Amino acid sequence: MNVKSVGVIGAGAWGTGFAQALGRGGHKVTLWALEPEVVDSINNEHENKKFLPGFKLSENLTCSSNLENVASDKDFFFFVSPSLYLASTVKKLITIPSIADGETYIGVLTKGFVPSKRGPKLCLETIENVLPGIYKGNTVYISGPSHAEEVAMGKLTGLIAASENPKNTIIFRELMKVPGLLAYSSLDVVGVQICAAVKNVIAVVYGCCDAISETSDTFGDNSESLLLAAGLNEIQQFGFAMGATHAETFTSIAGVGDLDVTCKSKYGRNRRFGQDIIKNNILAKFKNLDDLIEHINEIGYLPEGAVACKYVHEISERLNLKLVICDGLYRILNREIEPEDFLRQLLRLKKRVKK
Repeated sequence: MNVKSVGVIGAGAWGTGFAQALGRGGHKVTLWALEPEVVDSINNEHENKKFLPGFKLSENLTCSSNLENVASDKDFFFFVSPSLYLASTVKKLITIPSIADGETYIGVLTKGFVPSKRGPKLCLETIENVLPGIYKGNTVYISGPSHAEEVAMGKLTGLIAASENPKNTIIFRELMKVPGLLAYSSLDVVGVQICAAVKNVIAVVYGCCDAISETSDTFGDNSESLLLAAGLNEIQQFGFAMGATHAETFTSIAGVGDLDVTCKSKYGRNRRFGQDIIKNNILAKFKNLDDLIEHINEIGYLPEGAVACKYVHEISERLNLKLVICDGLYRILNREIEPEDFLRQLLRLKKRVKK
């Protein structure tokens, strides 16, 4: 195989899992991590004990806290940092020669929306507005049903490489021809990004429903499937309003595939957050959604759907979209309605009175 040098910024679970897949395939991968203990555990023990514990990492994978070293002279470079920090991170890299000259292929695995003064932006739009002009329309967005734990284990995972430049999608697919990954191409850059972001919103509501179903004589597996299908419809409605170009995007692994695994997998943080809302009353410590986002580290894990919910609500109001499930989660997180009351309203059920 043709071994490539790869830089990955973001040594969380997903960044580490993806880097592990590339390293397992023989590529030389350098991760960037802010935390010294993460750098030490990856380099010395070949394990990310903080964010992906229990998985032995490839010796082709190293870690550094020096951003310039991670990004310089790489064949490929991936952003996997949280969406809240994406713009500020890109600005630190534009003077690195191999990026300034457009020699490094750039991919993005960050999911969600990027806040800006003009309102929420998609990830590729954000980085292409900051990167040198040569990257305009040439960056590649990677998404699909891909929990980090299974990717790290080498279990078969399908991914979509989306770009306005079809040649670049093929180049990235060639890079990802490694054990455990199957990569496909898409030209629907907006649609794939919308699927990746909004499915997390639906998954939080799904987690609420799943927790309620455990003790409910009203909600069960059938209700959850109804919710998932209705959620996919909202993702598609939102996607087309934002500029998605292909209906097939929403029925592919980028759409229904990613939504299904995010809602149902035991590894799903957004599903877990929904369950914690019901089982552990996790919202009690927050005044509203803004307070939750400001103190999101107190949760102990990152429920991306909570952050995305704010931006989906903001955009849908601007575009005059009626997204009942997404709006419902916004009301739940703002402490305006109880989850079960919302689900009953959604499914048009009357509250049962115990005799």
